[in-house]
Amino acid sequence: MTPGEPFFHRRAGELCVEDVALCAIAQAHGTPCYVYSRAALEAAYRSFDSALRGRAHLICYAVKANSNLAIINLFARLGAGFDIVSGGELARVLAAGGRADRIVFSGVGKSENEIRSALQAGIRCFNVESESELERLNQIACAMGRKAPISIRVNPDIDAKTHAHISTGRKESKFGIPADRVGAAYRRAAGLPHIEIAGIDCHIGSQVIDPAPLLESMDRILVLADELAELGVKLKHVSNGGGIGIQYRDEIPMDIGAYARALSAKIGTRDMELLLEPGRSLVGNAGALVTRVEYLKEAGARRFAVVDAAMNDLARPAIYGAWHEIVAVAPRSQPSLRYDIVGPVCESTDKLGQDRDLAIEQGDLLAILTAGAYGMAMASNYNTRPRPAEVLVDGDAIHLIRSRESVAELFAHERIIA
Repeated sequence: MTPGEPFFHRRAGELCVEDVALCAIAQAHGTPCYVYSRAALEAAYRSFDSALRGRAHLICYAVKANSNLAIINLFARLGAGFDIVSGGELARVLAAGGRADRIVFSGVGKSENEIRSALQAGIRCFNVESESELERLNQIACAMGRKAPISIRVNPDIDAKTHAHISTGRKESKFGIPADRVGAAYRRAAGLPHIEIAGIDCHIGSQVIDPAPLLESMDRILVLADELAELGVKLKHVSNGGGIGIQYRDEIPMDIGAYARALSAKIGTRDMELLLEPGRSLVGNAGALVTRVEYLKEAGARRFAVVDAAMNDLARPAIYGAWHEIVAVAPRSQPSLRYDIVGPVCESTDKLGQDRDLAIEQGDLLAILTAGAYGMAMASNYNTRPRPAEVLVDGDAIHLIRSRESVAELFAHERIIA
């Protein structure tokens, strides 16, 4: 199956999202343009939610994967909670209609202002990532006359078997508190007057394909939870984080239903709610980046298709060497040739794909698939390039959910001095 199917599919040879041809979106909103399928977003969320039916649970969408207000709002209306990592993401969730009491706040470097804003909003809990953060939370909560609900993020020293840049559960990682110090951290938390213990949390990495490391991490945090219970520390919830991988190329993603049921079985009769914090697995295959071929050129033994999207629009290939399938929106009958798909940014790393067999001409549209996660969320204005428009398709309806930036907006806040 091609990534994104059945929501991205061909009709009379032309690539469509749901009931809309991508060429129609490009004509209406220009390129480059991010396009998302509402049906794909809803189906991904329900795959988690339905698998946990009968178990007290909360699916907390990891906002960092794609923080568009329309997507946050869609998940909020489906009943989702939210996993945030900044004060800006807190503001986005609240602006999009998300409930504060369904927000968990992760991240190793929460500032004082971010903590105050989250306490004022009344979030569900802070996922604490260091002993010093625990002390800061207590101090700020004391000054505000509140209690800070917390869940300690355990670093279990487990290899997630994923890319080194997105592996977060090894002992040398900056994330979480090492498992051998977690008991002491909870004992300290229990003695702080402005801390309220809510749960225990773990997140070992991203784009995890093999469920075994995730299930191992769940085993380890449940052992810790049982030890805490013996000490009289009652936890309301347990979270195994997110990190579930998707298909970009030839990966075989794990069965979401089987994984969720396995987690539920491990919890068993313990009186704890299960929280999950998926991001990529909810939005990744729901999006594509549509781009137009500006030039075809040759250099030595290589052919290049120079497109109007670039590494500032989709950073993953440049940062991680990530693969995204790239396909022509409309078919041509001519033979395919091998191209490197490159952008106009003045960096040699501005390659969106290498060695791709395509039958294309200048002016043709390409779709870069599986771009719903960490696409627009990581986009920048490098080379003073406006970020793309974003469109959400719902059946045969096209909704512009973010306008393309103008060049003037990029330097509107800058000042020239005498």
